[in-house]
Amino acid sequence: MKKKSSEVAPLIQDFCDWLQEQKKSPNTIKTYKRELEKYQEWLQERDVDIQGLKKMDIQSYIYYLEEQQKSITTIDKTAGIIRTFAKYLRKPELTFGLELKPVEKSIDIDTLSVTEYNQLLKDVKEEDNLRNVTIVYVLLHTGIRVSELCNLNRSHINLKKHELTVQKIDEQRVIPLSNEAREYLQIYLDCHGHEAVFVSATGERLSERAVQYMLKKYNVTPQKLRHTFCQRLIDNKVDVETVSRLAGHKDINVTKKYVKVQMNKRKVEAAINDAFTNKIG
Repeated sequence: MKKKSSEVAPLIQDFCDWLQEQKKSPNTIKTYKRELEKYQEWLQERDVDIQGLKKMDIQSYIYYLEEQQKSITTIDKTAGIIRTFAKYLRKPELTFGLELKPVEKSIDIDTLSVTEYNQLLKDVKEEDNLRNVTIVYVLLHTGIRVSELCNLNRSHINLKKHELTVQKIDEQRVIPLSNEAREYLQIYLDCHGHEAVFVSATGERLSERAVQYMLKKYNVTPQKLRHTFCQRLIDNKVDVETVSRLAGHKDINVTKKYVKVQMNKRKVEAAINDAFTNKIG
């Protein structure tokens, strides 16, 4: 007899609790839960129990998504969620060797130009909100993710050593603070006594959504500031391994995208110079 959704939901909820322990953001957990519930419903329609998941069930679902003409990116993301779920079940082998169409990834990276960079700092300073200025400097000058920014505690900031530490369960990384980021952090932290570094007007830890909403006023996103940090380091001859470590990339190939962007930009600049430079024959 086919189980009802409510009978297997606890397993997905336990998975979500595990994700929370892994310091995944609320939005990420919400997405994982939604996609797994869709998968669970699909399995139930075929009298299959998610608790007895088999590799063929995962591959069949991928074929089904392809038949539904879902985008390659969507299918890849769904497979990633199921892969994480299999890891939680301690059955990672369930997702080994899955047939997936390769995702065509663009090397285009959205970063701030020098003009945009200077304008952003000018605009946020003119608003005269110390917390927001500090947030922009920290995101721009450390490249941390918005989730990492919101999880910062005072203990993660060492102003004497000019260091910021991103602490996770299984790892940590230390990022040097620029003089500007350090100075604004010093002034801002002296203005409140909460353990969380960035707080709301009511003293609550700032949410990712609140940071995103604030940055939207300046037509930027946390990801764009993170990209700008990485690209600027690469442009200033910092080696890929160092940038990868500072950014917390688990795959160094992610960092190498910034090198490709730099190389492509130089090729275009060289081509323009070559095309429009008068040559004496």
